[in-house]
Amino acid sequence: MFVLKSVVLCALLCGAGAQSCPSQCSCSGTAVDCHGQSLRSVPRNIPRNVERLDLNANNLTKITKADFAGLKNLRVLQLMENKISSIERGAFQDLQELERLRLNRNNLQVLPELLFLGTTKLFRLDLSENQIQGIPRKAFRGSTEIKNLQLDYNQISCIEDGAFRALRDLEVLTLNNNNISRLSVASFNHMPKLRTFRLHSNNLLCDCNVAWLSDWLRQRPRLGLYTQCMAPPSLRGHNIAEVQKKEFMCTGPQSHSSCSVLQCPELCTCSNNVVDCRGKGLTEIPTNLPETITEIRLEQNSIKIIPAGAFAPYKRLRRIDLSNNQITELASDSFQGLRSLNSLVLYGNKITELPKGLFDGLFSLQLLLLNANKINCLRVDSFQDLQNLNLLSLYDNKLQTIAKGTFSSLRAIQTLHLAQNPFMCDCHLKWLADYLQDNPIETSGARCTSPRRLANKRIGQIKSKKFRCSAKEQYFIPGVEDYRSKLGGDCFADLACPEKCRCEGTTVDCSGQKLTKIPDHIPQYTAELRLNNNEFTVLEATGIFKKLPQLRKINLSNNKITDIEEGTFEGASGVNELILTSNRLEGVHYSMLKGLGGLRTLMLRSNRISCVNNGSFTGLSSVRLLSLYDNLITSMSPGAFDTLHSLSTLNLLANPFNCNCHLAWLGEWLRKKRIVTGNPRCQSPYFLKEIPIQDVAVQDFACEEGNDENSCSPLARCPAECSCLDTVVRCSNKGLKVLPKGIPRDVTELYLDGNEFTQVPLELSNYKHLTLIILSYNRLRCIPAKAFDGLKSLRLLSLHGNDIAVIPDGAFKDLSSLSHLALGANPLYCDCHMQWLSDWVKSGYKEPGIARCTGPGDMTDKLLLTTPSKKFTCTEVPGTCGFPVPGPVDVSILAKCNPCLSNPCKNDGTCSNHPVDFYRCTCPYGFKGQDCEEPIHACISNPCQNGGTCHLKDGEENTHWCVCPEGFEGDECEINIDDCEDNDCENNSTCVDGINNYTCLCSPEYTGELCEDKLDFCASELNLCQHDSKCILTAKGFMCECTPGYTGEHCEVDFDDCEDNKCKNGAQCIDAVNGYTCVCPEGYSGLFCEFSPPMVLPRTSPCDHYDCANGAQCVVKDTDPVCQCLPGYEGVHCERLVSVNFINRESFLQIPSNLITEQANISLQIATDEDNGVLLYKGDNEHIAVELYRGRLRVSYDSGSYPPSAIYSVETINDGSFHVVELVAKDQSLSLSIDGGSPKSINTANSPSPVPSPAPLYLGGLPQQSGLASLRQGSGRNGSSFHGCIRNLYINDQLQDLTQFLLQEGVVPGCQPCQRSMCAHGQCHATGQSSFSCECEAGWTGPLCDQQVNNPCDGNKCIHGSCMAINSYSYSCRCLPGFAGVLCDEEEQLSPCQYIACKYGRCRVSGLGKAYCECNSGYTGQSCDREMACRGERVRDHYQTQQGYAACQSTEKVSRLECRGSCGDGTSCCAPLRSKRRKYTFQCTDGSSFVQEVEKVVKCGCTKCPS
Repeated sequence: MFVLKSVVLCALLCGAGAQSCPSQCSCSGTAVDCHGQSLRSVPRNIPRNVERLDLNANNLTKITKADFAGLKNLRVLQLMENKISSIERGAFQDLQELERLRLNRNNLQVLPELLFLGTTKLFRLDLSENQIQGIPRKAFRGSTEIKNLQLDYNQISCIEDGAFRALRDLEVLTLNNNNISRLSVASFNHMPKLRTFRLHSNNLLCDCNVAWLSDWLRQRPRLGLYTQCMAPPSLRGHNIAEVQKKEFMCTGPQSHSSCSVLQCPELCTCSNNVVDCRGKGLTEIPTNLPETITEIRLEQNSIKIIPAGAFAPYKRLRRIDLSNNQITELASDSFQGLRSLNSLVLYGNKITELPKGLFDGLFSLQLLLLNANKINCLRVDSFQDLQNLNLLSLYDNKLQTIAKGTFSSLRAIQTLHLAQNPFMCDCHLKWLADYLQDNPIETSGARCTSPRRLANKRIGQIKSKKFRCSAKEQYFIPGVEDYRSKLGGDCFADLACPEKCRCEGTTVDCSGQKLTKIPDHIPQYTAELRLNNNEFTVLEATGIFKKLPQLRKINLSNNKITDIEEGTFEGASGVNELILTSNRLEGVHYSMLKGLGGLRTLMLRSNRISCVNNGSFTGLSSVRLLSLYDNLITSMSPGAFDTLHSLSTLNLLANPFNCNCHLAWLGEWLRKKRIVTGNPRCQSPYFLKEIPIQDVAVQDFACEEGNDENSCSPLARCPAECSCLDTVVRCSNKGLKVLPKGIPRDVTELYLDGNEFTQVPLELSNYKHLTLIILSYNRLRCIPAKAFDGLKSLRLLSLHGNDIAVIPDGAFKDLSSLSHLALGANPLYCDCHMQWLSDWVKSGYKEPGIARCTGPGDMTDKLLLTTPSKKFTCTEVPGTCGFPVPGPVDVSILAKCNPCLSNPCKNDGTCSNHPVDFYRCTCPYGFKGQDCEEPIHACISNPCQNGGTCHLKDGEENTHWCVCPEGFEGDECEINIDDCEDNDCENNSTCVDGINNYTCLCSPEYTGELCEDKLDFCASELNLCQHDSKCILTAKGFMCECTPGYTGEHCEVDFDDCEDNKCKNGAQCIDAVNGYTCVCPEGYSGLFCEFSPPMVLPRTSPCDHYDCANGAQCVVKDTDPVCQCLPGYEGVHCERLVSVNFINRESFLQIPSNLITEQANISLQIATDEDNGVLLYKGDNEHIAVELYRGRLRVSYDSGSYPPSAIYSVETINDGSFHVVELVAKDQSLSLSIDGGSPKSINTANSPSPVPSPAPLYLGGLPQQSGLASLRQGSGRNGSSFHGCIRNLYINDQLQDLTQFLLQEGVVPGCQPCQRSMCAHGQCHATGQSSFSCECEAGWTGPLCDQQVNNPCDGNKCIHGSCMAINSYSYSCRCLPGFAGVLCDEEEQLSPCQYIACKYGRCRVSGLGKAYCECNSGYTGQSCDREMACRGERVRDHYQTQQGYAACQSTEKVSRLECRGSCGDGTSCCAPLRSKRRKYTFQCTDGSSFVQEVEKVVKCGCTKCPS
């Protein structure tokens, strides 16, 4: 019997305190074990206090943000051996205490940036044995405490620069068994604590870019063992640390060794900064996209919600397409910060409202498509920032009105679509008619729907006087539209919508928001009010329903309602449906429902109603349907439903009716009434169980002995918070702080566990019949001395799981019958004051040996039952008479019964003891809260900075908002607005930000406040052009057009014509203005001294009357005149241009169509080293294109069908050499031949028309304005111009003179790569037969050095600092030490560490504010610059060695010495003095093992250095 009672007691005491545990897992303390349960998702009900969570060996595939939300105490998370392939960014953001995370043996391919941003205490991270392909630069940003990082056995080929830069405390890093071929210079230099580093089994290319790694490994001989080269072949298998520096060689052009990790969502394609996810069945916006994207296509998916900041990381976005999804909800900051966005497509969704501020800041937006949605109103400021919007489509929505001024900010609007909206054309829409008449931009034909006299008429064509507001106007919904149209600009359905609620039409939905009271401001138009699934307990009479004349339906189901105050529903006479299903009502009284005179449906199912009285439904004569299904009704008073005159349906099913004499009337009533009831059945007595009440004979409704119960009897008594059965009263888990009133005096068992009592209620002593009291798992801190007085029948008392430290002597003196006392899980303070309790429990073994002491000192963890009484002692101190007395007790112990001793009241609050709340604080002005810890309102501390004014939000004392002075913004006015973002500085001037203003710093050629006035540099007083050169004003200032023979920016330099002279036979060249003279040696003559003696020149030169074209020079050869042609020209007189060089990406030649016949033969020679470019194009009804595509020639023919026919050359021709290209159109076929090889053909027989096309033939490129979509669009097409040289163009066997075609800018004669003036302001360098690059002079940029660099730092105003350019037009100041401010004009307090350098350590600041160096291990000195004396440092680690290509290590860790330090004299070295040889077993990566003897150092010292 004793054992049985103990088991019951244990289950009773322990069960109440158990926290919920996921059904598939086991829980112990703060550890949750869910491993090996085949889970496909993370369980949702993980205890919030969990510290260790094991999810190993399951089938998890994805980790979401919600999986670990709120687990703020989690320290260890095990996720290994799952199938995880994706982790959402932010999945670990709540895990602020996380220390260890294992993700090894999963299927991760992408490691999102900023994934570990919130895990600031993470020190061990295992990502090994996944499929990770790259480590992005911000992968570990925020987790600076990581000491152990394992990335081995992945597929890593790319590690972005700086990926490990923040991990300065890293001690273990494993990168072995990956695909790494290159590493950025100094990737690991910032890891001073690194002791284990593995890089073996990779694909390292040992060229000049890896030479640094060899030096790094040699300096750290214990790190990166067996790191070997895999290429080039000559170094394959060599340990990198052993390769000499001269062996690391690069051949050919050197490529940069860094890489980039791009992240493209699964199922999507990414190219050219465009992410294409069309029609992929997506349900949410993809995350972890490349931050450089400019366009994202998400149309034709199933996305429903656009969350907050969905596109915030992608600042370069120019186009977003979300059309044809199922979007119903957009966060107000969905598109925040997208200043470059110019197209936003949202048509074909289910959007009903546009949140306030949705388009704020989209200054570049030009196209906004909102058609085919369900938008029912527009706020007047919806488009306030869209000054550049060209097209706005609101076609096919639910708009009834638009407020005046909605479109006033659309200054650039050209097209507006408003048709297919149910517009109410009353006086409030008159402005729109006037607007559309003045601005005929509405092209879709918007029409009125009401009133009838204007129905179907175009708004822009109706006269203003027709737009009237009248009470007699017949609307489709009378009495509603006028009210709505007045408030249309405020989107009144949202403006008046209570916080946390949703408003659509006339429905206000406040469900599922944990509300405890009805919101104050419910819109007047509300017809349906949803308050279900909240936490209401008592409905208060606030008069709210008097303000809602349109209200018809109230839903209060699934709450915790126990009572409804009288008058709650006053004014709700129009309500015809009230739903109170699934609450905690225990009875119904007419006063609860007073005011619901028009009610037709009343749902009271699934409550705790036990009785229905004959006055319960007084005043509800209109009710037709009443449901009392699933309650606790056992009996009802006669005539309970007599006041329900309209009742037609009554549901009484699922109630425990007791069919005794008190219910006899109901059977007769049900037989007489013709109403639907569902046949309620008896549940007792047993012989009538499940018999329909109306079928029971009158004589069977009997009150026999033992069955006289009547739940409607006024004699029944039980507190509302409790349940009573006989003399057992259960009040568990009710949040009680005081003993409830109405407990029967004859109660014998009282359950008060799981409440919030802070001390034992003194009233317990009034219940003399108690045999059991359960007070476990409360907040008991104190037991009054007389709490249990008089309870002589009490046999079991449970005080388990509280906060009791001391029990006063004599507290249990009257408990003469007590046999079981539960005191476990209390912090008992077992000093001399508790010695009496020790003796008391031992006297009858009343305590089962569970209670333990928590102090003082040696008494910690001692059992109360078994510890000898003499151990319960106090520290003694001398008393007033010299005799020892017990010393003072810890204040925290005394405060258990006298809480004010611990001074709990903050901010000078006054403490007083309280029997219910334990203590209460009287707070001074400005503070509130239980401990006066909260400011009385959010503005009390003046949080607004920079002179901002603090305001409280309506009804929210803890929430504030700041009104900022001009020039500042931010939640606390902490941000100085960048006034330069929208400045008016002109002519490339530099804007310098101030406070609510800015200053324009002009370039030298402009002046004025906004640099709007241009200086006339060509005026005589400013003209700098010399030697009679011509001054010409330009957009950037001026330029000098030099007279022949002079050069330089101001024509100040006499050009040395002798640099390119033609003097021969050793003649001396004498420079002249625009020419030169050859001074011949004796005996030579001629213009260039080209005639040797004794030849005599004729009096006249043959060149005198010989004309050379195109700038060619005439020379005499063998007495005949000859023209020396400039590059690109040929012919006797250099009259034909046969070769040209295309140096500009937008250049081309246009050949007239009359040169091209239907049967055409075109051949030419080309030289280029580019991959792509347009060579020939002809298009009108049909399109023929010859393109350079990935180094090969592609010929495509398009007759209007898609895709076009195409052929490709076998040869690649982008090697820089000349290749002959021949194109023949003959007999309905098109042939291509390269260098005389076999031709390849395509059939053109499907051409729609044999008539020759009038379109010209374009050579080398396309004009931008041509709009040739067939070439510039489509998969694999390119519209870039040819870049290289073209010569010898033959059309139908006729060599073409290219001078007859207009040479565009960027097309120059000849194929020489570096002709004179090719680079306008720079030096030309040939890179091939026809290609070149320009090395620009300072101040110039661009491919041809023809673009002047604008330096914003010219004339900067930085006072104590240097100028740093932000872009071409603005700058910031980098201040010198000791200065701060925008212009570095303010002095600042310097850190003491500013002027101290610690070579091998870090700077610290002492408590006195002085800086000192904290040295790393092995170093000393004031600057940590001296190595310590030679010594042996003890290490314990595995021995490692290499066997072929396998890495091997000892199976056990070995303790040994490592010799470190210096010997000081320069001739001795710190080295082993004594060592031992030991045999150890080694295990290798290829699975083999062996035993080898190794040398183990046991003593270090200074010895002679090895030679």
